[in-house]
Amino acid sequence: MGRPRKAKEKKGEIILDVNENIAPVYFSAMDDILDHGHVHYVFKGGRGSAKSSFISEMIPLLLINNPKTHALVFRKIGNTIKNSVWAQVVWGIDRWGLRDYFQIPKTIANPIVYKPTGQQILFMGLDDPNKVKSVKLPFGYIGITWWEELDQYSGEKEIRKVLQSTMRGGTEFWDFRSFNPPISNLNWANQYAADALSRENTLVTSTNYTDIPAEWLGQAFIDEAMDLKETNPRAYEHEYLGIPVGTGGNVFENVEPMYMTDEFINGFERTNAGVDWGWYPDPFAFTKCSVDISRRCVYIFAEFRCNKLSNRQTFDKLYHELQYCGRPYLSPDEIVTCDSAEPKSISDWKDYGAYGARPVKKEPDSINYSMKWLQSMKHIYIDPKRCPETYKEFIEYEYDRDKDDEVVSGYPDANNHSIDSIRYATSGYWRRRGQ
Repeated sequence: MGRPRKAKEKKGEIILDVNENIAPVYFSAMDDILDHGHVHYVFKGGRGSAKSSFISEMIPLLLINNPKTHALVFRKIGNTIKNSVWAQVVWGIDRWGLRDYFQIPKTIANPIVYKPTGQQILFMGLDDPNKVKSVKLPFGYIGITWWEELDQYSGEKEIRKVLQSTMRGGTEFWDFRSFNPPISNLNWANQYAADALSRENTLVTSTNYTDIPAEWLGQAFIDEAMDLKETNPRAYEHEYLGIPVGTGGNVFENVEPMYMTDEFINGFERTNAGVDWGWYPDPFAFTKCSVDISRRCVYIFAEFRCNKLSNRQTFDKLYHELQYCGRPYLSPDEIVTCDSAEPKSISDWKDYGAYGARPVKKEPDSINYSMKWLQSMKHIYIDPKRCPETYKEFIEYEYDRDKDDEVVSGYPDANNHSIDSIRYATSGYWRRRGQ
């Protein structure tokens, strides 16, 4: 990177030096945005990650380069706009030195206008989503939207309803979503960001203050962060690093996302597969992993989940259709450890050609022992693109609580189908008690 980007202007060109204005950590995202590599852009991170500053700089740049588009910026509550996104967008315009090209109104009731073309940047609170339908433009279409503080909205359904009104009448759209991850993995925005990793039309960017030049933040900011790191490491991780550290009820504190290449997966010395039988509403869950027992690491790299498929259909999917790294999910002689509660299903699979299908050996207290074994691993690495359902299930799995909000001992028997299949797949390790 290091090259300036050109912003086309009616009577020439405005040359903008990105090196002075954009933090290097955002160079890749900026190129993707200006080249329209994706439609949806998710930016998440802790305090001082400059994500809102970056978006506020991209919006005027996109307007200048796309003369038929207008921008619509949202906050959940309308009376918070003036001192947040409105001020931030004005800052972004000034950051580029473009104030003379934009008409800045005194009230947020009026749009910011790009003078050479009349393009508008509008601001709206989502107190009433139907307000969007009343937006009138002088020409063109709403090509740019920004949802600041994403976690404050009620959910993706609320946002989707608005986009159904705004994403029309044009050919290219940029949808920005930014937020500081809430502390709980169960928050819908954290779940959305995790799911978005596997969506082809979405780019997810995670940053924190350590990615930003220290001189931009100032020594006082750095000192505050270091003080909190010293006195309350957990709060530091959440507030400054943007990590949803959980409410203290997470069953697995050792789960980490890892994007695994075909080359990396092909390097596994041994792989293990597991099946948790299901129909509806409980799903059939298949997972595949590799265990590095010397480093106490589990790598989960393949999954298949479905409802209402027969044993024959799941067998055909795994043996004849689905592939990873150019090979089928399962080969005929490969061992796959299955839930022993359905011996007929295991027998069916053997008849179809899954000769390595076998029941897991369930012994007294095997659930507790296998769960504690997984918890004792130094890392459980899950590829969130290859295994989005498994990743989501592991990070959302929490202990139950009683009426006094105290954690209840034991492991909840709900939303744990991939977890169970991993327990079965790794049974050859955790059944070696004492080793």
